[in-house]
Amino acid sequence: MSTKVAVVTGSNKGIGLAIVRALCKQYQGAVYLMSRDEGRGQEAVASLSSEGLKPMFHQLDINDLSSITTAAAYFKDKYGGVDVLVNNAGIAFKVSDTAPFAVQAEVTLKTNFFATRDMLTHFLPIVKAGGRVVNVSSFVGTRTLNQCSPALQERFRSEDITEDELVGLMQQFVDMTQKNEHKPGGWPETAYGVSKTGLTTLSMILARRLSKERPSDKILLNACCPGWVRTDMAGPKAPKSPDEGAITPVYLALLPPGATEPHGKFVSDKEVQVW
Repeated sequence: MSTKVAVVTGSNKGIGLAIVRALCKQYQGAVYLMSRDEGRGQEAVASLSSEGLKPMFHQLDINDLSSITTAAAYFKDKYGGVDVLVNNAGIAFKVSDTAPFAVQAEVTLKTNFFATRDMLTHFLPIVKAGGRVVNVSSFVGTRTLNQCSPALQERFRSEDITEDELVGLMQQFVDMTQKNEHKPGGWPETAYGVSKTGLTTLSMILARRLSKERPSDKILLNACCPGWVRTDMAGPKAPKSPDEGAITPVYLALLPPGATEPHGKFVSDKEVQVW
């Protein structure tokens, strides 16, 4: 029986660290804490070890394609693939940040959408039968979707939108912000929100593809919102602790063998949400 393995991106702090903590307690297998910075990652591993937990570490920078391919090759070689993949790594500019909106749009979508898509492109093929894939998105994506033009809303909610079409729309948003044409183009003024609208939509597209191309593998892939959580990114006023924020991502990561749903859904507080 090969060792089962769970990997969590961007998990040296915040919600990601809390997800690793919970999986170390509940998951029957190896749990990998992954961080772009090796030093911070090892510090996080040490802090969990002091709690009596035993996470493993692997360096991963989702903005570096060679880092993704190196990690994918490592897990394929050592474990024959992965059983649980939690895409948690993400960024958000502070409200007070003075960077031009076009810069915020390019940087935010580069990580939250395009780099996460690179992760899925290289890791989905090595997700084993019965695997669970969780993309940490946000309710802000749903709110943003409702602020888009009717034409954009129709495409994002469409059952026949392709990955290529979605990538084109995300790039269109970035390009339009460079010329300050995004509002006339039907896009709202939130880079973070658009990035998460894209991530949730991508999750639905990939779930449909898994059902079609690998039906017997019974892999469940979902996007979720951890809620508003007290982290460096979201600030100290948020109502949820990181451990509370980890509850829904961990619930989806640990959906029992034989479960058939949720799949291709957006989930918050363990409940499927309207998209």
